[in-house]
Amino acid sequence: MPADDRETLGQRFRRFADAEAREASPLYEHLASSVAEDQELLALAAHAPPGQPVPNLLFGAVHLLLLQGERGPLSEFYPDLTERAAPPTSSYPAFRSFCLSHAGAIRHVLATRRVQTNEVGRCAYLLPAFTLVASLARERPLALIEIGASAGLNLMWDQYGYTYGDGAVYGKRDSAVQLSCTVRGERWPPVVSRIPAVARKVGVDLHVVDVGDPQAVQWLRALVWPEARERARALGNAVEIARAHLPELRSGDGLEVLPAILETVPDDLPVCVFHTHTVNQFSAEARDRLSALLADHGRGRELYRVSAEWLGTVHPQLELTAWRGGRAEQRLLAHCDPHGRWLEWLDGDRRPDP
Repeated sequence: MPADDRETLGQRFRRFADAEAREASPLYEHLASSVAEDQELLALAAHAPPGQPVPNLLFGAVHLLLLQGERGPLSEFYPDLTERAAPPTSSYPAFRSFCLSHAGAIRHVLATRRVQTNEVGRCAYLLPAFTLVASLARERPLALIEIGASAGLNLMWDQYGYTYGDGAVYGKRDSAVQLSCTVRGERWPPVVSRIPAVARKVGVDLHVVDVGDPQAVQWLRALVWPEARERARALGNAVEIARAHLPELRSGDGLEVLPAILETVPDDLPVCVFHTHTVNQFSAEARDRLSALLADHGRGRELYRVSAEWLGTVHPQLELTAWRGGRAEQRLLAHCDPHGRWLEWLDGDRRPDP
């Protein structure tokens, strides 16, 4: 592995530690910072396919092996695997030893799995975005199409309950998935007691995750960070909901499949295409193609694009592009936490008085 490649990969692990894991996962923050300086583990991580978020994939692979029963000293540092986890700052020797002794199994996971985190917590910022879209569409039922749908759990957003700190519960009060999101800043997201109506849901993914496949579901579980017990619980409950209300999911390249799906949606039905933490795995050329494809369809019909991505900004950005009457309008809606723990709404009314 050339020195330049090792340095670039090390920078990715440092960025993961500083920008993503800090505060959210002390264990992964420490491990990522350590891997960034470890040439042998960087060489192991380099077996990840191009375009994949390598730290997430490596840590997911190790977590998967632990969940499958490959325990030992390392499991004592994982809060979801032991009642009282050991301090994360002491974890690296056990992590390094585990990786080297299980290098073959880890390389296999890196080669055969993809980061398809189906983080249902992100629905906490999708709800106000969809509410805004429904308002712009004059409250008509929406046709929702998700790019990078994984198992389709975020398509089930209307089956969950939500709280934002104002004492109210939005969505389904009796749902097994109850998501809590802190609102930062001076503005309030446009959440209302009656959530938007949906006429159709379609999800597209290169490799659709089958919620009926225990191994596929276990991989989704492995991608949840060890400290995030509530996220893991929400994932498990969302999987059960999806099994009972399975959305329409299609395997394939979204750029190839999307035009055919759009053609099946009646012209008088407003369409909302959305994606969360997906196009970071696209090439720049593929991102441009997606934007051009949507703009082309937006010239002939009412179309909305809700995008929650993290491409070179301090925090993920929630954005809306609306094509109405052939004209496009772009709006930055919010800054948000990558797992939906908080959002700072930028487009709505000021926060209500306490």
